[in-house]
Amino acid sequence: MIEEITIRDLGVIEQATLPLGPGFTALTGETGAGKTMVVTALGLLLGQRAESGVVRAGASQAVAEGHWLLPEQHAVLDRAKDAGGSTDPAGSDGAGAAVEALLMSRSVSAEGRSRAWVGGRSAPAGLLAELGEQLVVVHGQSDQLRLRSQQAQRDALDRFAGAALADALGRYRERYDGWQRRRGELDELVTERDHRRREAEELRAAIDEIEAVSPRTGEDAALAEQAERLTNLEELRAAASAAHEAIATERLDDGVDAIGMVEQARRAVERVATHDAALAPIGELLAGVSFQLAEAATQLAGYLDGLDLEASGELDAVQERRAALASLTRRYGESIDEVLEYFDRAGLRLLELDGDDDRIEALTAEVQADAEALDALGSEVTALRREAGAALADRVSEELAALAMPDARLVVEVDEREEFAAHGRDAVSILLQPHRGADPRPLGKGASGGELSRVMLAIEVVIASSDPVPTFVFDEVDAGVGGASAIEIGKRLARLAQTAQVIVVTHLAQVAAFANNHLRVVKEHGEVTASSIQQLEGDARLEEMARLLSGLSDSESALAHARELLDAASAAVT
Repeated sequence: MIEEITIRDLGVIEQATLPLGPGFTALTGETGAGKTMVVTALGLLLGQRAESGVVRAGASQAVAEGHWLLPEQHAVLDRAKDAGGSTDPAGSDGAGAAVEALLMSRSVSAEGRSRAWVGGRSAPAGLLAELGEQLVVVHGQSDQLRLRSQQAQRDALDRFAGAALADALGRYRERYDGWQRRRGELDELVTERDHRRREAEELRAAIDEIEAVSPRTGEDAALAEQAERLTNLEELRAAASAAHEAIATERLDDGVDAIGMVEQARRAVERVATHDAALAPIGELLAGVSFQLAEAATQLAGYLDGLDLEASGELDAVQERRAALASLTRRYGESIDEVLEYFDRAGLRLLELDGDDDRIEALTAEVQADAEALDALGSEVTALRREAGAALADRVSEELAALAMPDARLVVEVDEREEFAAHGRDAVSILLQPHRGADPRPLGKGASGGELSRVMLAIEVVIASSDPVPTFVFDEVDAGVGGASAIEIGKRLARLAQTAQVIVVTHLAQVAAFANNHLRVVKEHGEVTASSIQQLEGDARLEEMARLLSGLSDSESALAHARELLDAASAAVT
């Protein structure tokens, strides 16, 4: 709810604070005092268009600030924080739930420039409008209808219909989501069938080609090493032979090879090592060298034997195999390991593509079953909406009769369409039949501003218990009525205020009497006309009520009538 609104230099109002709070607030005052400026200020806070003409003469800018109290989990608070704004803890409500305070403000310069703030952070006016849709509904001659769109009308009817429709609509939406998902998959499969068939043919050709070569993991690297060896076979044989000869071939002069010479050195050292311990490690070192030379000679001999066994034609076979593998790596991967990974993926994808025909057949049957189920569920939703629409029309029409519109009737049309949609198959239209014999017309056409406000009041009263909007503002709701009809308007505003905050600009005492919070816009005459706002209680309220009734605030009869009216309203509300 709105805790208070502060206005500076807006129209005739120089500085004013409206203490609002819960329940029903009535705003009264003399003609021209500036009551409509309060609605204008609220419009600025709700993101409506700002014009320089609203700035008070001589002032540089007009400012409106609104202080809201909202449950800490309210979506508006989350959105404000997402936009960088901040909120403050504000205790708890009557039910003990935690409440947070949110400040929204708007300024308009004399040149027409506008700025907005949400939670102390600069914000676009569009954000105010976005938040305002969830916070306040304004009904007045110059305001657009809350139920101006078919979607809004359908949503209002669905809320009024209650749990039975919510359950049916939930089952419908669950099936609808599945139908949409399966139908989308089916459409994709059918549309891309030729493309997917070509893809399957290409995958089969690739799999056949890879299977024909039958590559092995790491085979390309191993063959590269083998080709390198075979290409340089003679050079390798010459080098190995030279090394073996240097180590293990006896010299002609003394008949001793390199291994023998090292062995001679070892024995010479070991013979005298007992005379000097320093020679022992040298002997061990020579023994190791002797062993390593012998081992090297053995391995060189084996290496040479292996080279002799490799046939000269083997290189051609290796190069041919490498060429076959290179054909695969050019098309399916940079290495044979990547080619084998592609082979595995291709097999899985081919299984998926080969199942398309079966999948199309299965999906076709599922989509058909979904459509039949949606047809039945949609008809159930339509029946519940029509039942709720008739009840809503009857109850609102009864309210209109009590609001000085005895011949008017609300008409709720639920037109079942052929196509399925997320909300069902229905187009909902809320129409007004202004008098018997007239054709029902869309809301807002064929009714005056005051009549339209009363129509909306009747609708809001009927659907109040299911409505999420916390604040309603009515301007001109009592235009053209008086007497008993005005009292009925006051009663219904008080009833609406039991579940929401209600702010009403009125000139009728019969309406203001039902308010639990009475504010008066006071015009102060001077060199420049200015207005302020007073919160009325006790005798001050009684005098304002008398003025509304007779134009005289000190008339004894008017005061007595005002007191009687306040007592009657209090008794009716309690």
